[in-house]
Amino acid sequence: MKAEIIAIGSELLLGQITNTNAKFISLKLAEIGIDVHYQTVVGDNPDRLDEVIEIARKRADILIFTGGLGPTKDDMTKETIVKHIGTTLVSDDEALLYIQQYFERSGRVMTENNKKQALVFKGAKVLANRKGMAPGMAVEKDGVRYILLPGPPHEMEPMFTDEAIPYLLGVIGKHEVITSRVLKFYGIGEAELEHRIQPILDKQTNPTVAPLATADAVTLRLTAKAQTTDAALKLIAPMEEDIRSLVGDYIYGTDDDTLASKAAELLVRNGWTIAAAESLTAGLFMAELAGEPGISSSLEGGIVVYKEKTKVEQLGIEQSLLTEYGVVSAECAAALAVNVKRTFKSDIGIGLTGAAGPDPHDGKPVGTVWIGIASTNANTETFKLLLSGSRNANRLRAARFALYYLIKHLTVKEGQS
Repeated sequence: MKAEIIAIGSELLLGQITNTNAKFISLKLAEIGIDVHYQTVVGDNPDRLDEVIEIARKRADILIFTGGLGPTKDDMTKETIVKHIGTTLVSDDEALLYIQQYFERSGRVMTENNKKQALVFKGAKVLANRKGMAPGMAVEKDGVRYILLPGPPHEMEPMFTDEAIPYLLGVIGKHEVITSRVLKFYGIGEAELEHRIQPILDKQTNPTVAPLATADAVTLRLTAKAQTTDAALKLIAPMEEDIRSLVGDYIYGTDDDTLASKAAELLVRNGWTIAAAESLTAGLFMAELAGEPGISSSLEGGIVVYKEKTKVEQLGIEQSLLTEYGVVSAECAAALAVNVKRTFKSDIGIGLTGAAGPDPHDGKPVGTVWIGIASTNANTETFKLLLSGSRNANRLRAARFALYYLIKHLTVKEGQS
């Protein structure tokens, strides 16, 4: 079956709130094998909503509406849809009683317009709202099923999970499961990644592969349809193995992993401690890592050493080294990593230095970055980046590249221990 999600609310179009409902509903529908081919957002306007419904009912079996069930005049979802399906609105006694009790518990006076929230389609299946006031509903007309849900996510999500999903399972009977596995990449562009796995893309059927670029990663979403989740994952496994054989060096994690969460996971799991000395990133690396729960057991500390004299005075970097090689150099990055590791008595030290922009620094062009990693019982590694972007974009990318190289370093270190 095909579904279309229709979110109603001018605040969505104005960018005042994000449409997280569509993401949640899409994920839940995929779990029971219902495909979402379209998502639509429309403002609080009955004529435009009427037009959207007319288009949607011709291309989907299930129309899922979120928003517009409240007590105010701009909440007109029910009133607009009722004309389409040719029925009437009636008051649901159970819903009305729940609304009245809600006001009594909160010590507030219930106004007349709140009774509007208890109105449902005659003959519809009422979907109970245990987190708010307006009930949802589900009704079928001419082979199309209309499901109405409240807009607030804290009301919509439990209603969809506890009420709408069982209803849909009853409608579809036997169902297939759609399961995805996401591979996360860094240090490779979307175009290059797609080029390298082109033979896999050319012959994909079930599972399928979808590349996607985000702010902090390039991803491949591997999706399979089967009778069970386990069966779908078994279909995905050979394809993942083929992809890893081609571009596995760039994979840093899977599914919900981020660069920071994966680095934190490796550090905490192995009981390793880390400290960082940051020049151009000025604490961004530590901030990314510090956002991960549980990292406090591994995060010893860090220091921002922006100026040359601070590098010398606070970390003991030899002035002769900076004079000979410059602050934007492999030698400086290595010294930062080694000295911060020694200063904080940590297992790993990270050093970041470079020219963020907008002007060249230390005779090096904008975007030149050096990252150093010093680790117990391992040679100090350095990595050079040539970034292109704004000053702050270069700083953030440098911090994330440091996390990526840290993950690769820790993965090797873990394999050796």
